Amino acid sequence: MAKDLMHVESADGTRIGAWRSGTGPPLVLVHGTTSDHARWNVVIPRLAARFTCYALDRRGRGASADAPLYDVEREFQDVAAVVDSIGGPVDLLGHSFGGLCAMEAALLTKNIRRLLLYEPAAFIPANSVYGQEIMERLDWLQATGDREGLIVTMLRDVAGIPEATIDILRRQAYWATRVAVAHTVLRELRADERYRLDAARLGRIRAPTTLFLGGNSPPFYQDATHLLTEMIPDSRVHVLPGQEHAAMDTAPKRFTGAVLSALTEP
Repeated sequence: MAKDLMHVESADGTRIGAWRSGTGPPLVLVHGTTSDHARWNVVIPRLAARFTCYALDRRGRGASADAPLYDVEREFQDVAAVVDSIGGPVDLLGHSFGGLCAMEAALLTKNIRRLLLYEPAAFIPANSVYGQEIMERLDWLQATGDREGLIVTMLRDVAGIPEATIDILRRQAYWATRVAVAHTVLRELRADERYRLDAARLGRIRAPTTLFLGGNSPPFYQDATHLLTEMIPDSRVHVLPGQEHAAMDTAPKRFTGAVLSALTEP
């Protein structure tokens, strides 16, 4: 499918790239950790038949530039800048860390029609999936240059993705991209550790929100997702039975069907 690259200048001057394809109302897609815009390749064709899709490269990868110092709030501003450059109303879909960025971007722009979040990386501190041992292991893998080992460890031991699903991801064309962006993993995990859910702030989100949840996802995703429905006023949970954190890879038709349903319902 043909894609056009556009660039938007974010609040701090960083150029953010987004790949445009399809026709119809605008839909912005925000990928998670270990990815770039290509993480959506499996589902873009079906979505682009109904929507003009804008698949971001988050800062530090692909067609997007980076800044000397990392600040997760700049990521929120990046998403809002892309949304505002299109002109509202815009639908916004974010996965994992990209879901966190999309959720926070909804507080920075009024141009979001519907907000779709697939297991956003906004965890309850008591249920934190990170620990000193895992972070030390990831630090060691990065220091020794074992980029693929870092990606596998992050997917398996942090995101809770089973080995069978990781094998599916390994066979995809953009596995090399995951390895190439390994340098961004630790900064995002540390941002997750510092992030705190704030009911008062999230209560200001006005866009109707659908939170997608894998039926077999680990408890930390399930607990956080259900808590978010209590914080975000107009929100609901859509469970994807039998799925985990990567349904767009393991059940792409089911995933796109759920997304299209959420975007087109009255």
